[in-house]
Amino acid sequence: MEVEDGAELCFPQLLNTSCRKPTTSLPETILITIVLYFISVFTAALNLLVIIAVSHFRQLHTPTNILLLSLAVSDFLMGLLVIPGELVLRTSCWLFGDIVCTLCGYTSFIIMSSSIGDMVLISVDRYVAICDPLHYTTRVTVKTVKVCVCLCWLGAALYNCPFLKDNLIKPDSFNSCHGECVSVINHIAGAVDLFISFIVPISVIVVLYTRVFVVAVSQARAMRSHITAVTLQLSVNQKKKKSELKAARTLGVLVVVFLICFCPYYCVTLAGGYLPNSVFVSSVHCLFFLNSCLNPLIYALFYSWFRKAVKLIVSLQILQPGSCETNIL
Repeated sequence: MEVEDGAELCFPQLLNTSCRKPTTSLPETILITIVLYFISVFTAALNLLVIIAVSHFRQLHTPTNILLLSLAVSDFLMGLLVIPGELVLRTSCWLFGDIVCTLCGYTSFIIMSSSIGDMVLISVDRYVAICDPLHYTTRVTVKTVKVCVCLCWLGAALYNCPFLKDNLIKPDSFNSCHGECVSVINHIAGAVDLFISFIVPISVIVVLYTRVFVVAVSQARAMRSHITAVTLQLSVNQKKKKSELKAARTLGVLVVVFLICFCPYYCVTLAGGYLPNSVFVSSVHCLFFLNSCLNPLIYALFYSWFRKAVKLIVSLQILQPGSCETNIL
């Protein structure tokens, strides 16, 4: 009997301090492993394509694409680090020590915060482009956007420090046994974090995109009612305006998918201990991770430049001299 008990422990040699191995059923374990594994691989691979495309082709170095690059970095790290860590926690014991556990938890919070920050920046970018197009080129420059992206990542790192202070100072303070990896935020800090990192950003995103949608509809009607172009300049302006509207629709889809994937996760987080660790909770977490995989698919569906860039990357044509100057648009 003692041997059987020892076989169920994460560290059989530590009988009194070792955690027991997860007791999920075999079918559930297999399902979670397969789903999270494929989400992880496809998320990392697809977002790596976005990172290479925007970084390599000079024609893609626009303010909007810089924001998409930052979001792709967040999603890539989600697929490379966060999802595999979640897979380990759900299917086996944590064998990498308390310090790595704390760093993984801290990194996960940074990636989540930066993703939300990127979505807010994307909404602001589209708001200025559609609602104040005359000042867009002067207010939203590549340099300005790069500074905003850097501040977003730095802010995400600094913002999460107070919430995880106890975990960072003493990594093993919340682990009840060896083989466990837990990051704990007290109820007050959790409520503040929920308000600052979810309610406020989501409200900003919804308000800005509602305004963008209203203006975009009115502009689309105005262009349809315009019968002939008076001058070439007017024709060029209309073409540019159509491009901005198309970008707004594409990024609008991106934002809607983001809200669909993130809202259930934060609702479950808000419910906390009131929900059992059920298949429903696992499905919500998978939906949350799936968002990082869906973003590149949205680019592939709506952006011809991304499809063309992928062909050049996969065929290794980007290794040729001067390929960064390729006409990708």
